[in-house]
Amino acid sequence: MKTNFIVQKTVAALKDKKTILFPTDTVWGIGGDASQTSVIEAVYKIKRREESKALLCLMRDLDMVAHYFDDIPTMAHKFLHAVNPTTVILEHPKGVPSQLIAEDDSMAIRIPQDSFCQALLSHFKYPIIATSANISGQHTPTNFGQIEPAVLEAVDYVVPLKRIQKMMKPSRILKITNTGEVIVIRD
Repeated sequence: MKTNFIVQKTVAALKDKKTILFPTDTVWGIGGDASQTSVIEAVYKIKRREESKALLCLMRDLDMVAHYFDDIPTMAHKFLHAVNPTTVILEHPKGVPSQLIAEDDSMAIRIPQDSFCQALLSHFKYPIIATSANISGQHTPTNFGQIEPAVLEAVDYVVPLKRIQKMMKPSRILKITNTGEVIVIRD
């Protein structure tokens, strides 16, 4: 299947408020339209994750990030464009469902360098939820074959790409405060 066709099918699933299972720039992810409360709830249910643990959003570029944050610390720019996939937690998001905002009024985001993810974000034009394709507390799968049947059966659409490719490890996670302090959550 051609990648453009797969991008179109995936965007159609996202627009139809469906959950997706897709290869990201790090590992396989469970995702969906980050603007839809019902989709966010469905992702939490598939993941069996406590709603007190916020989900991250993939964003196309800094322009998209600026739409959801009034203040983006200069230090964040470097990490959002790092070659090593980096999830950045920023303070005081706006215009997103409350389920995406952590108790400390922050939100996790990543700008993926992966061509499929970038094409998906460019065509969809909105942030996409991305959380590892495993049940909370279980091992993060590094290839498609390691994804639990319960996850495969629970999502609405599975992207037919990178099924035999070994994926990378999960991204590093950094919290960057509005004062520019960098706190390493996971390296």
